[in-house]
Amino acid sequence: MTAPAISIHGLTKRFGSFTAVDDLTLDVEPGSICGLLGPNGAGKTTTFTCLLGFVRPTAGTIAFAGAPLAPATFQTLSYVPERATLYDEFTIAEHLTIYRRAYKRYDEARARELLAMFDLDPRKRAGKLSKGMRTAVALTLAFSIRPEVLILDEPSSGLDPVHQRQVLDLLIDAAANGAAVLFSSHQIGQVERAADAVAIMKKGKLIVSSVIDDLKTGEKIVEAVFAGPLPDLDALAADPRIIRIERAGSTVRAVTREDSDEVAQRIFALHPKSIRTIDLNLEEIFMNAVSEDRT
Repeated sequence: MTAPAISIHGLTKRFGSFTAVDDLTLDVEPGSICGLLGPNGAGKTTTFTCLLGFVRPTAGTIAFAGAPLAPATFQTLSYVPERATLYDEFTIAEHLTIYRRAYKRYDEARARELLAMFDLDPRKRAGKLSKGMRTAVALTLAFSIRPEVLILDEPSSGLDPVHQRQVLDLLIDAAANGAAVLFSSHQIGQVERAADAVAIMKKGKLIVSSVIDDLKTGEKIVEAVFAGPLPDLDALAADPRIIRIERAGSTVRAVTREDSDEVAQRIFALHPKSIRTIDLNLEEIFMNAVSEDRT
């Protein structure tokens, strides 16, 4: 069996008495995109810094294609941090020259294509660039080596909507060509569009790890509209199949984790004017996960 492109096993990182990442296990296969989600302080960036060897884990193992991180790993791995790290006195062209000399897989034609995509003038110095343009340069550098592994922390930070969409297309194209992609984003819609799997962290712990389609199959919303005052819902709220009940005017929304048809039948017995079952989107799945008391 082929080893995962990225394999994290029991990763724990403590800073004094504070545990930033707590026993995290996660695999990302070649040709797949995993979106890493979590509230601020969930441990996403610490996970990335451990992955890349910037900080030493307290416990656990990290492997790339079955091997530990080594200098040679970076020939096929690209990392884009939330705040692009560039040499302010260098032009964009000079940054690309560094990559051309340092990376065996550097593709000059690909670099020119990316410069055009992001509307970047290679003569400009990095110190004169806006945040979004610095992000675009970092992405150009990352994709210019046609990496086998991509780790990206908020890769569309500061970009306009058109370029944000192009970044997602780049991720999808990279995975289609066999790369493994692990990226974080506060824009859950981006993860839903690009990723095939999602990992959700909360207070350093991994609380959800699944293929997105499987998550959507497992949780539903039963929405009912009543003609008059809402009926007594206490008995319904106690049903273990229901994650929570939301009330808005004459509308009741029951978020279910299983057996949505049976929950719908219970609500139908309360004589609503209308009732329907709706698939959850990723944002709703995320909110359910981080609002539940799983820790």
